Amino acid sequence: CMNYMLPASYAWGNFSVLAVGIWAIVQRDSLDAIVLFLTGLLLTVLTDIIHISVFYPAHDHLGDTSRFSVGMAIFSLLLKPLSCYLVYRMYRERGGE
Repeated sequence: CMNYMLPASYAWGNFSVLAVGIWAIVQRDSLDAIVLFLTGLLLTVLTDIIHISVFYPAHDHLGDTSRFSVGMAIFSLLLKPLSCYLVYRMYRERGGE
């Protein structure tokens, strides 16, 4: 994903959600951190779909590095529902309703 095919907003969005996720894991008693992390994950699912669909290059201009980058971005997108489910379980364990 870092091959400059996707815009900088893709990387900034995912890295900021990663930072919130680290905060949510460190602050074990904070329910706000886990809610913010779950909201960020759900939002990045939507923005990742938009980024990949809008900035996907034409097939004849797709090199090996670009193909790998797109593959990893799609793989990350496919793993996000599982991450959302696990974060929701953490939310329920911390006392969320």
